[in-house]
Amino acid sequence: MKTIVRGKETPGGCAYLPGRTARKEYMYVAALDRDEYMAYLLAGWRRFGRTLFRPRCPSCSACQSLRIDPRRFEPDRGQRRCRKTNEGAVRLEIGAPAVTRAKMALFDRFHDERSEVRGWPVHPRDTAADYVARFVDNPFPTQEWCYYLDGALVGIGYVDDLPGGLSAIYFGYEPAHRERSLGTWNVLSLIDRALALALPHVYLGYCVAGCPSLEYKARFRPHQILDADGEWRDCIPSGA
Repeated sequence: MKTIVRGKETPGGCAYLPGRTARKEYMYVAALDRDEYMAYLLAGWRRFGRTLFRPRCPSCSACQSLRIDPRRFEPDRGQRRCRKTNEGAVRLEIGAPAVTRAKMALFDRFHDERSEVRGWPVHPRDTAADYVARFVDNPFPTQEWCYYLDGALVGIGYVDDLPGGLSAIYFGYEPAHRERSLGTWNVLSLIDRALALALPHVYLGYCVAGCPSLEYKARFRPHQILDADGEWRDCIPSGA
């Protein structure tokens, strides 16, 4: 691994939980291979483009890395309904990341809908260069998962295929098909593929209780979280 920049952000407002102070530790890498990143992922780091980061907040530990063992996964009623709705109707194509006007427009519509429904900050329109920096320029080969319904692009996900599992980087969908729960379908598709490839885990990034955009990940059960001691442990739902 070749690191160009490493440091910590100045503490500021949290994007996930209003009223809390957040700070990230980060590094920008010029070179990184899958095995190196796998070690960082196991320690709670995440990757977006060439930037690796993890939370180092002064008084909060709400961000918890979450992973699923696909062999143990048991879908709930809503997830079974999502599979019935999309299986055989929504087609998945996996390829190398590339920028197109259709993909940029889909993400614009997705971010606009998230701003309206979830209160996300208004997202400035990405240029092609912005899109390349966020999704296409990666330190090692990354997969682009494109979902199609009746020939139209309705979802895009970015996935790292690593020695220890599949790691979801980001996903956006067409708001006109919100009722299909395409975000859930993307995770179910990741679980299916991990099973087919005999991979031990699917990594979903940070789950944050109280943040509607991230707490949905905890509905995929059973799952494990990375605790404060750096150990992955089974998460037992309250009341279980």
